[in-house]
Amino acid sequence: MKSLIDIRRDLHKIPEIGFQEYKTQQYVLAVLQELKTEFMHIKTWRTGIIVTIEGTAPLHKIGWRTDMDALEISEETALDYSSEHEGFMHACGHDFHMTIALGLVERFTTNQPIHTVIIYFQPAEEGPGGAEPMLTWVRANEPLLVPDYMFACHIAPEYPVGTVATRAGMLFANTSELFIDLKGRGGHAAFPHQTRDMTVAAASLIMQLQTIVSRAINPLEGSVVTIGKMTSGTVQNIIAENARLEGTIRTVTAESMMIIKDKIKALCTATEIAFDCELSIDFGSGYYQVFNDAICANALLEYAATRDELVSYNCPPAMTGEDFGYFLKEIPGAMFWAGANTAFGLHHSRISPDEKLLLSNIDFVEQFIRQFK
Repeated sequence: MKSLIDIRRDLHKIPEIGFQEYKTQQYVLAVLQELKTEFMHIKTWRTGIIVTIEGTAPLHKIGWRTDMDALEISEETALDYSSEHEGFMHACGHDFHMTIALGLVERFTTNQPIHTVIIYFQPAEEGPGGAEPMLTWVRANEPLLVPDYMFACHIAPEYPVGTVATRAGMLFANTSELFIDLKGRGGHAAFPHQTRDMTVAAASLIMQLQTIVSRAINPLEGSVVTIGKMTSGTVQNIIAENARLEGTIRTVTAESMMIIKDKIKALCTATEIAFDCELSIDFGSGYYQVFNDAICANALLEYAATRDELVSYNCPPAMTGEDFGYFLKEIPGAMFWAGANTAFGLHHSRISPDEKLLLSNIDFVEQFIRQFK
């Protein structure tokens, strides 16, 4: 097998979005074939891969999930191994995640574990969501590949390499996309009374949406409604016939998500009446919260605390979203933040995590799984 750094850089060059990870899948399969043993088995699902390494005396089936997809972001790192796919980038660390998983396969095929280890290379984490359909397919077609416990990590730019940060309970929030299309009547700016101005309607709706969290949600249950993009109009002297709002919803509880969606629908209906227009709402894809099993999360923290080279940190929850939550909804387990020590945050065009995190986390996860009771 190539060096970990070479593998990570190879993967970094070929970013692909959800369910289009064809080159990525072929690259990972080629590396896995080099590591093939009589106690290792490979299954594919769409652009994903499931690797099973039989245990010598399996008490448990331990699952490890890595995501495979990239983002529609133009890379600006100027690295000599930058993305070769214009407009796409591994800006969320999935190239690191896959390399860690391949490093684990190498370790467990070189020195067979006691537990059976099942490694999921999961597509489409960034969207439209690969975890839920992948697990549904496995349950229906390969039920023996459902782990007893499930673990994963995600790089954390703000933490130093060697940090293992997690918590029992909610680590990441419930999330939902939000798309609202407004249709009115356009016309010349000199005759506004003959139009139904969708720029004004959209602006009014944006301001009203900001009242939902402050007035409809318990202040002890953090929630976010953000409109990140507004599109309307064509030129400066034409009143817009159409407008489009794109945003995100994030909540601590599933109940809050339902309340917010109901309030958005009500405000959209009110906007239709007030501005004599038509609105359509699409909540797009949504992710279930990453809710860590207390025993599993504490086991990660306690084992990390025994390693002199690591920092074990019981961290606060974050309003980020991750479809690993669908695994944890059905299988006890936990996710942790892996320190990446980089100045730029997740989804930034110049993020460049410290490659030292590869060996640090492979060592940690391998030994954690071997000693897991």
